[in-house]
Amino acid sequence: MGQMTIFDLARRGMSAQLVRMNAAASNLANAGTVSGSEDGAYRPVRAVFAEDLDRATGLASVRVSAVTRENAPAIREHNPDHPLADANGDVWTSPVDENAEMVEMLESARQYQNLVEALSTAKQLMLETMRMK
Repeated sequence: MGQMTIFDLARRGMSAQLVRMNAAASNLANAGTVSGSEDGAYRPVRAVFAEDLDRATGLASVRVSAVTRENAPAIREHNPDHPLADANGDVWTSPVDENAEMVEMLESARQYQNLVEALSTAKQLMLETMRMK
């Protein structure tokens, strides 16, 4: 592996934030979905980040080590008229907190934007350096 640059660091960070944002979008898309069983109910997903250390340079970046399902229990609702209702008349809805997912999306979008700004600043500094010659 060659020497890591600011572009490599930003690329890795942006990639990780994109996975985080996609997980939140998936959770929002499945909020309120209904299933006929507790096991069939949608469970929210989360991106798990890990540090990726380059021992040669001492620089650390981020990577997505996994995308995991939360163990939050599905919400049981008594609705005997629903077509997916079980023998007891219950349906199971996904335990997605829409407000928390919106906050997750906003935070990941801000982090992504910060990385874009860092790249833009680095580009401007390189251009200014080249003009000085």
